[in-house]
Amino acid sequence: MRISGGAARGIPLKVPRGADLRPAMDRLRQGTFSSLGARIAGARFFDFFAGTGSYGLEALSRGATGGVFIEQDRAAIATLRANLAAVCRSAGRREAEVTIVNADALIWTPAPGDEADLIFCDPPFADIARIDEVLFRRLAGFLRRDPPGLLIFEMPGEMELSSPGWRFVKRIGHGRGQPTCCFYVLE
Repeated sequence: MRISGGAARGIPLKVPRGADLRPAMDRLRQGTFSSLGARIAGARFFDFFAGTGSYGLEALSRGATGGVFIEQDRAAIATLRANLAAVCRSAGRREAEVTIVNADALIWTPAPGDEADLIFCDPPFADIARIDEVLFRRLAGFLRRDPPGLLIFEMPGEMELSSPGWRFVKRIGHGRGQPTCCFYVLE
């Protein structure tokens, strides 16, 4: 698994051994970020259920100004710190541009006034049906409204989610049992 574009393109990302993580694969991330295009440069992101940090690190490599990684697993955080150092070193960025928070993504709340242009949400697939409504409600309060921010939600290809106040924009990837990224905007 590597960073697929931007200043840190080609930098390998570590995955902790034995961890119950499902890192976003290169092909899906590349399609997602190609679709995001110019929205990345200058954007602030929140990466919920960050794991190895692949989404946020890809955004940082492609010109995002910074953001917050939210992860609960300590082994994943240690690996995320190592991945962040490698990406920042390669891209000529400062690690201080981002924050890594050891917290439950269902509880963490940003500082007042801190909003994201892009929210990446990659929860454990087995939990999505149980927590999706809570996530949609919470994340609506963290996304910039002017200009409108974007939620990128990774989920299995056979899953379709909707929530009041959100509009589905598009899906990247396809196939039953395959990871896909769905884009949502606030209505």
